[in-house]
Formats: sequence, structure tokens, C-alpha cells
Amino acid sequence: MLRLRLNHIVWAAVFIACGAWLGYRLAAPVLPSGPGSGLAMARVVEVIEDGTTDLGAGPQPYQVFRVELLSGDYAGSRFTVDYGLRQARPGSPAVKAGDRVMVTAAPSPDGEVQVYFADFVRTGALGWLAGVFAVLIVLVSRGKGLRALAGMALSLVLILGFILPQILAGADPVLVSIVGSFALLTATFYLIHGWTLKSHTAVVATLGALLITGGLASVSVLGARLSGFGSEEALFLVQLAGRDLNVRGLLLGGILVGALGVLDDLTINQVSAVFELRRANPELGLASLYHRAMVIGQDHIAATVNTLLLAYVGASLPLLLLFSLFQEPALAVVNREIIAEEIVRTLVGSIGLITAVPLATLLASAVAAHRHRLAGWLGPTSAEMEIP
Repeated sequence: MLRLRLNHIVWAAVFIACGAWLGYRLAAPVLPSGPGSGLAMARVVEVIEDGTTDLGAGPQPYQVFRVELLSGDYAGSRFTVDYGLRQARPGSPAVKAGDRVMVTAAPSPDGEVQVYFADFVRTGALGWLAGVFAVLIVLVSRGKGLRALAGMALSLVLILGFILPQILAGADPVLVSIVGSFALLTATFYLIHGWTLKSHTAVVATLGALLITGGLASVSVLGARLSGFGSEEALFLVQLAGRDLNVRGLLLGGILVGALGVLDDLTINQVSAVFELRRANPELGLASLYHRAMVIGQDHIAATVNTLLLAYVGASLPLLLLFSLFQEPALAVVNREIIAEEIVRTLVGSIGLITAVPLATLLASAVAAHRHRLAGWLGPTSAEMEIP
């Protein structure tokens, strides 16, 4: 019991430390305070005017309201802002007194400060949603849920603190993504599942599947002649970064990191299934374990591949609808780079999943069949299926 409490304290400390760092990183850009910072948070003091205008695309509502800036160079000052008189506002929610919004504030050539509506502040709603998620995962999964939260926070720290800065600094995106993915893999597996044979087996299996996925992604991107400029974000990134970026390598790195998010789930499930089968029937040998676990793995493949497809289609749904309005031939739509990128992501990720299942199942079956021999090499703790 004491050991269990100490473990929970350690995971809670990791989660709090990572959460505090993430909060600092995420809050700093949102609340600028340095000279010349244009984006600021503001509170709506009162709504002055409501009406309807026409900017050429049909009537739309507009509002004029007074705000008090809460951050930036002009914090404490009040300005009049309009919303809907200068930009399209289709179906946007109305502003009311007490709302917090993001505005841009900058002096005009004549010295007068101009303030424009930028967006609504959504961090409060996102914070409540994250809080509900954290409470539910701890209530349902208890210690494992707490370790999962710590692993998720650590993953975000590695992405924001290592992968993104290294790529922006000019490092090879593929190499950075592989190193970062391996760090994410080992950190989250051992945080959540402990120093066990299950974790060791899952790490090795996931790493093998990730390397296969990376090689396939490289061949596919080159074969399809993808440049990485299929989206507007890539163009903006190159313009704003101020240096040459390997955009094709960035595409490959994104495929690897995205695939890892599904590979680790699939491999740990397969390894757990094999170990549980061995626990239920210690007489099962390597071949029997493999064939029985592959029955479970086949269901995992079918469900996960469909989930992966629906996730990519859901993310690209507005774009697909836009292409459908142009009534282009299906082959012409598929041939566009922005669509081809998503197809490559889906197919490469799916092939990686398909290869991960037999690889993880075979490795786990071999480990489970000979776990007592491996215990002497890896240490007594790793012989346990899981840390209590």
C-alpha cells in the first residue's frame, strides 16, 4: 500500500510539473506584454450597437461594443470595436457584456490606436473540458489513469520542448521525429505500465513497426512525388520561419508521429492479450499463443484501420466538400497533392498497423513462453506482468 501511494505521488508530481511547464508555454504567447505586441486579451464592457449589414455576400449581423484591454501595451485602456462591419461573420455567436475576446491593438500613422476584433477567448471552455477528462480518467482507471495523464503531459512537453524547436532550428525533421518518437515511446510506456516485461516487449515491437512505417513512408512520399506543400500551413511556415525548412521531411516526420499514436496502443493491447492468454493457460507454447492472439489482433486491425480512415476523412471533411462543389472528376481530386498527402498518411499508417500486429504478437509470444529465462537477465521486477 505504501509503495502504491508513493507511485501515485510520483506520477502526480510528474503530471503537475509537466502541466505547469505546458501552461507557461501556452499562456505566454496568448498574453503578450512586450513592446509592440499587437494581440491582447480584452473584456467586453458594453454592447453599443446591434444591426445588419451587407458586405457583398448577403446580409449579416454586426455589433459595435466597448472593450477594456487586459494585457499588452495598452492594458487598462478602453476602446470601441466593431465585429461584422469589416469581416464576414456567418453564423458567429453574438458578443455580450462580460465576454472575453482577443483583439489586435496597434498605433496608426497619425498616432491613434486602432483596435480590431480578432477572436473569442476559448481557453476557459477548453480548461473545463480538460478538467472533466482528467477527473474521469482518474476515477475510472485510478492509478493507471494518473500515469496516463503524466505520460500525455510528458509527450506534449517533448513535442513542444524538443521536436518543434529542433525542426525550427534547421535539424532534419525525419531524424528529429524518430528520436522524439522513441523518447515519447519509452517515456510513456514505462510511466504507464512500469518496468515490466510487458513494457519492454511493447517498446521493442513498436519501435520495429515504427521503423517499417518510416521506410514505407519515405518510399511512398518519393514515389508519389509529394513536396510537402499540399497545405497552406506549409507555405506560411516557410515564409515565417525565415530559413530553409525541409518541408518534405516535415511531412515524413508528421506521418511518423501520427502513426506512433496508434502503433503504441495497438502493440500494448496485443502484448497484453498474449500475456493474459499465457497467464490463463501456462501450458500454451509459442505457436499456440501466437495463433490464439492473432485472432484478437485481426479484430484490432479491422477496427483500428477503419478508425484511422474515419479520423483522416473527418479532419478533411470541409476540404472534400469544397472539392465536391467544383464537381471535379474523382481521379482529379485524388491526384491533388493535398488529398494525396492524406491518402498516403492513411495507407502508410494502416500498413504500419497491419505489420505491427503480427510483429508484436510474435515477439510477445516468444517472451511469454520464455519469460522465466528472461527474468534473470532483466531483473526480478521485470518478470512481473505489471507493477501493482
